[in-house]
Amino acid sequence: MEDPEHLEPEDDEEEDEGGPLVTVEVVGLSLYTHHGVGAAEREVGQRLVFDLSFELAECDATLTDRVEDTVDYADVCQQVALAAQERSYKTLERLCTAVADRMIDRYGAESVTVRATKPEPPIPLPVEEVSVEVWRENR
Repeated sequence: MEDPEHLEPEDDEEEDEGGPLVTVEVVGLSLYTHHGVGAAEREVGQRLVFDLSFELAECDATLTDRVEDTVDYADVCQQVALAAQERSYKTLERLCTAVADRMIDRYGAESVTVRATKPEPPIPLPVEEVSVEVWRENR
């Protein structure tokens, strides 16, 4: 039996020669939004907290160290805010998907994970928070 640590990688497992895969993360972006199943939830609104990460296959900043070659984190946050505040969704699943789609369209992300958390969910039982996480791949 061969030692798995000494196996040669198969061709499809070799590292991409274009450079390292870069992950961009935003954690704890707090936004006031108007999403929810009930009309009151959508009318009055509530705070949601967003966590997201996305992978980039190409990021010139890994070679150039130039700010203009990297992803602007403030712009990422602004894009999440736009996606979350442009329209109202009934489900967090659809909202997270809209945010993920925006990251793919704007930044060419290979894959995106978006989590939306309701810190004060409108349910009659004691709960700290509820959240939904969506993972999307660029195809």
